[in-house]
Amino acid sequence: MKKLIVMLLLLSGLFNSNIFAQEKYGKTLNLGLGLGGYSGYYKYSGRTLPVFNINYEFDVAKNFTLAPFVSFFTFSNNYYWGNKNHPERYYSYRATVIPIGVKGAYYFDELFKANTKWDFYAAGSLGFAIVNAQWEGGYEGDKDYYHGPNSVLIDLHFGAEYHFNSRVGAFLDLSTGVSTIGLAIHGK
Repeated sequence: MKKLIVMLLLLSGLFNSNIFAQEKYGKTLNLGLGLGGYSGYYKYSGRTLPVFNINYEFDVAKNFTLAPFVSFFTFSNNYYWGNKNHPERYYSYRATVIPIGVKGAYYFDELFKANTKWDFYAAGSLGFAIVNAQWEGGYEGDKDYYHGPNSVLIDLHFGAEYHFNSRVGAFLDLSTGVSTIGLAIHGK
């Protein structure tokens, strides 16, 4: 019981303090288009892929945000296969992948003494993927041969945003998975 009371007092002190008395990074909708495919979570595709990403940042603590995200990419490929009942030939498949997760970002603007037009951050993402692979008719081989993505994804990010005004900015997010450029729309 004592631990619960101490925990509640600490939490109430946290939310009643001036922890949010700084620039707000949250209430931001980020729309990005990126390229990935040779590193991180996306490396199994073996090529560069266009990836669409959307996330919404919430302020959590001073200089720290959490942003639930959804990404989308799709690609097709061929696989050479055959057996005694099926002639050897190339069979095609299409994979559609929807990564879902949360990205935590720490902003270094105070440390770097950055101009108010700029934000600089380091972040990490954790999530999972919904994968749908469809094969052409007649293929009866190993439908998981392409070694689809691990259901857990982990990425590291370094990025910057330039604010055109108080409502709109452009960002560059360099990542171990998919690096994106995009538009940031800030709420009030």
